[in-house]
Amino acid sequence: MSFFKRNTGLDAPRSARSARELRRSGSGSNERFGRWTESIARGMGTPWFLALLTVFCVAWLVWNTIGPMEFRFDSAALGFTALTLILSLQASYAAPMILLAQNRQDDRDRVQIEQDRKQAERNLADTEFLAREVVALRLAIKDLPDRDFVRQELKALLAELAAEEVEGSSQQPESAMGPESPQGPDSTRHDQVKPGE
Repeated sequence: MSFFKRNTGLDAPRSARSARELRRSGSGSNERFGRWTESIARGMGTPWFLALLTVFCVAWLVWNTIGPMEFRFDSAALGFTALTLILSLQASYAAPMILLAQNRQDDRDRVQIEQDRKQAERNLADTEFLAREVVALRLAIKDLPDRDFVRQELKALLAELAAEEVEGSSQQPESAMGPESPQGPDSTRHDQVKPGE
């Protein structure tokens, strides 16, 4: 019987076509009935319901005990049989409604727990990814030179440049004179010129 089937697709949105199919199959009316019973069960779980039920029972007992005899409808001699039947009928309907509301709440809780589990798995995967990235960054930073290493390298380069500059300045005068005579390039020309020319 489809009346007692449990709706397992509480988290899935319904399209227009599926809503029509639900109405035709009777699941839509089951859903409305379920919402209605949940509202009744929610109402019975409030202090106002207990207060009203207590006022009703007290008024019933008082009226049928001290009220005019011709207007009494439940006999105290019979143990208020009508009140007992009404309260038994109310309890017999309240118990299944409460169970139905609990079943629907269990379905919603199951869907919520599944969604929370998937979210937790995504969060765990994101956390693991970020942890791997942090480790990779730490390893990359560890391989980078630090300030002291860079200073030492710069000092070594400056010392090498200074040494090359000293060597270059000591070799420069010899190369400037070259193989030419100390008189310069024009001296050979003056020697070749004959007197009187």
